[in-house]
Amino acid sequence: MTIHLPPRTPPAHMASQAAVVMTAAIFGLTYSLSAALIAIDLAEMGLSETVIGANAAMHALGVLAMAFLLPRLAGFLGMRRTVLMALAACSLLLLLFPVMPIFWLWFPLRILLGAASETLFVLSETWLNALSSEASRAKSMGIYTAALSVGFALGPMLLAFVGTDGATPYITGAGIAALAALFILSPKVHAPAVEKPAHGNPARYMKLSPLAMVATALNAAIETAGLTFLTLYAMNLGWQEQQATQLMSCMMSGAIVLQLPIGWLGDKMDRRRLVILLAVAASFGALVWPLALRNPLATYGLLFVWGGLFVGIYTIMLAIVGSRFCGSDLIGIYAAMGLLWGGGALLGPILAGGAMQLTLHGLPFFVAAVCGGFALMALWLGKQS
Repeated sequence: MTIHLPPRTPPAHMASQAAVVMTAAIFGLTYSLSAALIAIDLAEMGLSETVIGANAAMHALGVLAMAFLLPRLAGFLGMRRTVLMALAACSLLLLLFPVMPIFWLWFPLRILLGAASETLFVLSETWLNALSSEASRAKSMGIYTAALSVGFALGPMLLAFVGTDGATPYITGAGIAALAALFILSPKVHAPAVEKPAHGNPARYMKLSPLAMVATALNAAIETAGLTFLTLYAMNLGWQEQQATQLMSCMMSGAIVLQLPIGWLGDKMDRRRLVILLAVAASFGALVWPLALRNPLATYGLLFVWGGLFVGIYTIMLAIVGSRFCGSDLIGIYAAMGLLWGGGALLGPILAGGAMQLTLHGLPFFVAAVCGGFALMALWLGKQS
């Protein structure tokens, strides 16, 4: 399965890359905005945490469906049409939430929003890989991951600016998705052609690149565990709540800023070796958390660097997969990675919470163990190949 990208002039190439990076940022923004906004609105309706959690789980069902459908859908409609369809769906679905007469209708809407978001996630990764040369692939994926992180950070910031009351935040999110569609429609943006896949089974794609699957689960598990417990962990060590809530933002800042230098390294050295080094550094870095959190300045510096190194694992894995696979196989692998993301996001908070019940420093011990285990697995798979 191959992606055929005709020769283009550098300006057109840059315009295409910029549009795809913007699509990634829009995915992050619509995901973080909708997740927080829908939860707040359901809570204001007086619904229980169980119902709110069940509604959030509908997003995962949409992701699961697209893992089976997306390779064939992109092969049938083409890359540009499928991305435009997903952006239009995101915009329309966000507009429908505030006008639904009963909250149960939010459940099918959330499934469809999850499917549209996953489409943007997978195809933006695939599209940017197709536009990247082997010499600059890791740097391109570093830009992609940074844009994704910026999008995740902008969602809550946008809610803080426009508020959560009424239809305004939904309309704002819908308008941003529609704006992204205009960039994708530009004649300067060129889309690769995708052949129809011979297979649509996610299990096949998981077997093709097991290390990428584990890296995705690792990223999701630790990211969700950190979002859930990092503030609580700092407060348990004596931090004030306002200071503790800033730690995750510090970590995300590192995840944004350091992806470009990590991507540059990924184009200069063996990428598998770099992934192992990043995982080992993340493991030892997590073990330093209990000592660093005694001093605010040391904490902010460590978490900034640690966030960049940890997210760099995912950045370099995207480049490794992009250099080995192409076409519908690449779409299928990225879609399967979406499934592993959901599994990691489910297990991460559960395992981290259990570790924190066992010991005060359970969170950093859990993070160190998972990162160290991934490094060992990467070493073992390297010897097998």
